[in-house]
Amino acid sequence: MAEKNILKLDSVTPAPGSRPKRQRIGRGHGSGMVKTGGEGGKGQTVRSGGGKGPAFEGGQTPWARRLPHRRGYSQKARDIGHFRTRLAVVNLHQLAQWDASLVITPDSLVERGVISSPRDGVKILGTARPGKTLPTGLQLRDVLLSRTAREALVAAGAHIEEA
Repeated sequence: MAEKNILKLDSVTPAPGSRPKRQRIGRGHGSGMVKTGGEGGKGQTVRSGGGKGPAFEGGQTPWARRLPHRRGYSQKARDIGHFRTRLAVVNLHQLAQWDASLVITPDSLVERGVISSPRDGVKILGTARPGKTLPTGLQLRDVLLSRTAREALVAAGAHIEEA
């Protein structure tokens, strides 16, 4: 019976050249890695985790401690998710096939598959494509609009309910 070419764990190897050979330390003068083994001299810098921090200024009072004390959160120091509002974006040309009898809300946009999730809100931008026109009498509720989108929707006779 012919043996099938089956992949087994004992035959799995990394691609040639993807794993460089490790440096062998302390194996004679010819290796160039003798005595200190690439660690330099003695003292703080040789120790694991040793050295000054990135904010060390030679003993001078560090910059962060020279600043006047401020209370509360700094938005710049926090990650983006805490303070920024993330909007789901819809372009006007995506509403060209919309049924005018349906009200455009964040939930209806998700149901129709125009956006995957409403995030912190939905904003409609005025990007249009040639050959795509808006249906007349669109109704919009609970969405934000850019200036160009508002102008185009008003010109098409849309009814906009402000949030």
